[in-house]
Amino acid sequence: MRRIFIFIGMILGVIDVPAKVVLSSLFTDNMVLQQQTEVQIWGVASFGETVFICPSWDKKTYTARTDAMGVWRVKLQTPVAGGPYSIRFSERETGLNEEETLTLHDILIGEVWFCAGQSNMEMPLKGKANQPIDEAVDMIVHARPSRPIRICTIGQEGARTPQKECQARWLKNTPEVVAETSATAYFFANYLQEVLDVPVGIIISSWGGTAIQAWMNRETLTSFDTFDLAFLDDTAFIEHPKYQPCMLYNAMIAPAEQYTIKGFLWYQGESNRKNPGLYRKLHPAFVKMLREKWGQGELPFYYVQIAPFAYEGEELVGSALLREAQLQNLKEIPNCNMVVTMDIGDRGCIHPARKRRVGERLALLALSGSYGFGGFVPDTPVCQSMEVSEGKAYLTFDCGIEGLAPLGATFSGVQVAGDDRVFYPATAQIEKYTGRLEMSCDKVPFPVAVRYCFRNYEKGTLYSRYGIPVSSFRTDTWEIEE
Repeated sequence: MRRIFIFIGMILGVIDVPAKVVLSSLFTDNMVLQQQTEVQIWGVASFGETVFICPSWDKKTYTARTDAMGVWRVKLQTPVAGGPYSIRFSERETGLNEEETLTLHDILIGEVWFCAGQSNMEMPLKGKANQPIDEAVDMIVHARPSRPIRICTIGQEGARTPQKECQARWLKNTPEVVAETSATAYFFANYLQEVLDVPVGIIISSWGGTAIQAWMNRETLTSFDTFDLAFLDDTAFIEHPKYQPCMLYNAMIAPAEQYTIKGFLWYQGESNRKNPGLYRKLHPAFVKMLREKWGQGELPFYYVQIAPFAYEGEELVGSALLREAQLQNLKEIPNCNMVVTMDIGDRGCIHPARKRRVGERLALLALSGSYGFGGFVPDTPVCQSMEVSEGKAYLTFDCGIEGLAPLGATFSGVQVAGDDRVFYPATAQIEKYTGRLEMSCDKVPFPVAVRYCFRNYEKGTLYSRYGIPVSSFRTDTWEIEE
């Protein structure tokens, strides 16, 4: 609610001050705008006035009329990547002076990505107490403000209703800023900028310990009878808003809606691991909501599968079931792809230190799926079928006969079961010439089901030929009780 009062205050504040234009907090010096498209910019001004907007890249004058609340919105055509540029705003077209004009400086045109999630997205490069990030110091030390990477981190707040404003400011690529920036998002931006050689902007909205429903709006969650949303109509104090449905959507996503972007990055799921069936339904609904609210069509959505971690016990399978739901979502969410982290989990820490692998794998998905790069396949190999012959189980994957790797290795974490549904460790290796995964176990002469790394913690060792790990999976659909 406080954000509504601030925004109304901004509007009231311009009533008695002619020619005063106020921008949304997302539009500041140092920002990055998406290249070669129509970008939306909005703010407030005097009631019934016309706002004149003049970007330096084309020197055209665009106009926008304020509505009954003094809010205005404009679409600007952006050029190819480059900069720096400036944009001038005023309620007067001619005779401008410094007091009557608002000018944004050092604007770059490039690629913009919205990065959201819980603690593994939030985790900064400097790490947290007793939890360092691998290779972070090298990134921090080499950060230069002249490098065209810009960062905008949205402040952590909750709200009962969708807000118009948030705490946000675009910052340059300095060591101090980079140290505080999401490691996953920054490693993504670093790799993308290096390959594309254009400016890259990342908008980060994250908060540790949050479930996906906290990031979804009321309209979407109303279709799920799981959630009691009556508290949204209440006025009682909420001590921990991040644990409540809709609260983070309202304060940390709604204000950024329609900021023109290239796509979404999402790293979340740990807090939903106890209800994987519900998560499988919520996840596609969440993506659909984002795309509808941004109004840019079927924007790419790249997400990270949660990493192995012991949780309440490494032998349990709760997080494996959540990973299974995320794997199934690959077929259920249009224009999406998923990073697998089976090889970089940490038995004792829920925040894997190897965030560079995560960020760069996200970048590979974007380079292939959104920018048309070829010569490699960033997709995780997915099991397609199983057959049994002479006491052995053979799994075929969608990566072709030469896809799995490494040939000659014996893979851990593989289990097989017969009709009794009791699983035993199996020997597994890639069958030469066919590329199938061959498994056998003396205790299971007639295999019926296979599981790979299907537990809370197990380090994955099976990859594609391009070094992309295989997700934990199972061939059975048997009900599992924790």
